[in-house]
Amino acid sequence: MAYFTTRPETGRHFLHIPGPTNVPDRVLRALDNPPMDHRGPDFGVMMLQLFPKLQQLFQTTSPVIVYPGSGTGSWEAALVNTLSPGDRVLFCRTGQFAASWIEMAKKLQLNAEIIETDWRHAADIDAIGAALAADTAHSIKAVGVVHSETSTGCVTDIAAVRAAIDAARHPALLLVDTVSGIGALEYRHDEWGVDVTIAGSQKGMMMPPGLGFNAISAKALEASKSSTMPRAYWHWQPMLAINKNGYFPSTPATNLLYALDTGLDMLFAEGLENVFARHQRFAEATRRAVAAWGLETQCADPRAASGVVTAVRMPQGHSADALRRVILEKFDLSLGNGLGVMTDKVFRIAHLGHLSALQLVGVIGGVEMGMRAAGVPHREGGVQAAMGYLSGN
Repeated sequence: MAYFTTRPETGRHFLHIPGPTNVPDRVLRALDNPPMDHRGPDFGVMMLQLFPKLQQLFQTTSPVIVYPGSGTGSWEAALVNTLSPGDRVLFCRTGQFAASWIEMAKKLQLNAEIIETDWRHAADIDAIGAALAADTAHSIKAVGVVHSETSTGCVTDIAAVRAAIDAARHPALLLVDTVSGIGALEYRHDEWGVDVTIAGSQKGMMMPPGLGFNAISAKALEASKSSTMPRAYWHWQPMLAINKNGYFPSTPATNLLYALDTGLDMLFAEGLENVFARHQRFAEATRRAVAAWGLETQCADPRAASGVVTAVRMPQGHSADALRRVILEKFDLSLGNGLGVMTDKVFRIAHLGHLSALQLVGVIGGVEMGMRAAGVPHREGGVQAAMGYLSGN
């Protein structure tokens, strides 16, 4: 049995949650290789070729650390390596993933200060700048921002966050979660002045879950020397010391690294600019379908609308989870659920990773058929709106 399902199988399951995403056949074949000796010479050669590819993806000349773990683990690594208990950290709560990151910070005994939003917009750049300008003692040690807030479909302008920090002449570190953005949306770790970039393998990198990443600036590395947080598995220094030779201090996820190497090669073969443009094109087609249905997107600011996922607000009195259940049972299409305060109020259409225009039309068709089957009020024509856009672009 390849995987467990309670439904009869006819055709291919459409997986359109915003992670894990569809894994290309080439990446699956890369996984299907024998593990190698992770202390042997071949492994070191492979990793010394792979690390520069990661730097190219993150657009950095700084180290990119790879953990067997998830984006959540990479959050913890960023916090415990750069901060000390009691440190003030400024967060903008833009959605469920920002909220989860804040809760982790509190559990690590950090003093989390929160700028609230309505979960329909990106981070409030002006509020971040004002908070830092007011902190004349520079007691805020870091600013934590989610770049691509997967729960809402809003993207924060990280270059603008850096500009706000610089305008306030504040030394705070900039920590950025781009778990769903990396490999799908434009991202520039060095140019945007990010100190720690946090990412995961299961979204734009077109891989299964299981790898987490920290891209680290020189400033963040310096901060790690004075951090007093307890850390062992997530400690940067042992990783960086042995990574120089292509190895890891503990057992790496060897087969996932094969997959990572193949997935990165596929992204570079397409060309990163083309990858980013494809995601934006598919996002626009999806939003046009939503507008044709007469529904609203959760992201209320078109300038912040995500290229990787569109969260769709349900009509008043109708259940998003019930709709998702009908769509799954009748059409074998998995959509993302609403999270946190949006539970049962939105469904999320992912247009992320290994995806073609024909696949996307199928997804939008499945949603439209599902709304009809579930009795959800909507106008017809979403599929036609998406096809009209895609055929001309």
